[in-house]
Amino acid sequence: MSKKDISLFVIAILTIGLGGTAVHFKFNPVLAFAITAISIAIIAMVVGRATDQLGNRMGPGMTGIVQSALGNLPELFVCIFALRAGLDKVVQAALVGSILGNSLLVFGLALFLGGLKNGTQKFQTLPPRMNATLMIIAFAALAIPTLTHTLHTPGDKHINSLDIAVAIILLVMLIAYLYFSTKGDKSVRPEESNQEHHAIWPLRTTIIVLTLSGVAAAFASDWFVEALRPAMDALGINEFFAGLVIVALAGNAIENVVGIQLALKNKADYAVSVIMNSSLQIALGLFPILVLASFFLGGAILSFVLAPLLLAALALTVIVSALIVFDGESIWLEGLMLIGLYLIIAIAFWWG
Repeated sequence: MSKKDISLFVIAILTIGLGGTAVHFKFNPVLAFAITAISIAIIAMVVGRATDQLGNRMGPGMTGIVQSALGNLPELFVCIFALRAGLDKVVQAALVGSILGNSLLVFGLALFLGGLKNGTQKFQTLPPRMNATLMIIAFAALAIPTLTHTLHTPGDKHINSLDIAVAIILLVMLIAYLYFSTKGDKSVRPEESNQEHHAIWPLRTTIIVLTLSGVAAAFASDWFVEALRPAMDALGINEFFAGLVIVALAGNAIENVVGIQLALKNKADYAVSVIMNSSLQIALGLFPILVLASFFLGGAILSFVLAPLLLAALALTVIVSALIVFDGESIWLEGLMLIGLYLIIAIAFWWG
């Protein structure tokens, strides 16, 4: 392990401690908010370094799955705390915002910056196409409860039962997808690069760093959300926009940094895998888990019934991101277009 890695670990520890101190001792709201946000970004850099080491030992598919799972841990804890506090609408906005943030903003930045630096980037087509198809199916499943409620069908009286059924089916789909990605047909898994890799860290060290970083990210995200409310009041940010944009992006800071770093290094297979796996795991895993858990947490009950504009934004995101990956190559202009669409959606929610 290099001196640069050790220095990064020390900085991460210091910023996490400072963030916790800022929240505990009630520093200036905006200052505390900024410190906790920086601590999350530093943790993301640590995870990015460890994931790069992991990528030297595993294929892009497995690396993306592991990375996305660890990256979603902070958001899981944040959403649990929010549900216990009765903030189910904030949780809905944060979950949908995470999918939008990953599939549009982060994916767009990765394609834009990676394209500017490396030119046209090519990646295996079958894995992202399968991912995009599953994302379309996940959206269709998420839309059914909303349509059932909005159209006032007889099933509207049993919306909680419908939510439970949808959640269970989505989790079964996630398990099947994870199994297929790791054990299924080799034709739909990214191939290993012919380039010889040399891992600097022992595998045990890599796993320990990833695990501890995930735990640290959970604490840092919790402090970030605690500092968010006073900062919102100070800056005049409404609750819905905060959940859709700020909390969502902060909860996915690990993938935000890692996916862009991989694209800059011209590791397009890994970048697409990390970013798209994160969105899919939120739709098939995190959202259903939180819906089921909400019946036992003692707070608000989380539902798949979304506001019409949220559902429409999610539909546009799923369709556009699928079109981008189907040809197996990307240019910087496509990334810029994804960023533009994300900004338009965010502006539409600025007023609540």
